[in-house]
Amino acid sequence: MSDRSLNMPDVVEEVRDLFERYEVALVEKDVAVLDATFWDSPHTVRYGMNENGYGFAQIHAHRVARPPGPGTKERRIRLEILTVGRNLATVNLEFKVRGRDLIGRQSQTWVRFPEVGWKVVSAHVSTMAVTPIL
Repeated sequence: MSDRSLNMPDVVEEVRDLFERYEVALVEKDVAVLDATFWDSPHTVRYGMNENGYGFAQIHAHRVARPPGPGTKERRIRLEILTVGRNLATVNLEFKVRGRDLIGRQSQTWVRFPEVGWKVVSAHVSTMAVTPIL
């Protein structure tokens, strides 16, 4: 990776648009968009709230089985996007968990592949108490 420029506005906007598309697809259970967001590889990992997805096939199977609906996000607290060069990004979202006294945390690592464009290669969703234990 020769270009390590941070947060070029056009790259940040591109990743933000893809992330927002993914978030809408979660609520609508648009499996085609959800699948298109993730790298179709046995190396892709997604740790969800109630599953560990190792490889695209497992991630897809969970998506098909999960019920549609608004999911666990009641409201966003903070969204952070970091891009490094034009081909690597991280997205981190902190949110209030719907109906629970919990904070949710979602992280994604995005890579732009020459042949398929931007894809999530790793993702993690977890929760913590609203008041963190220090």
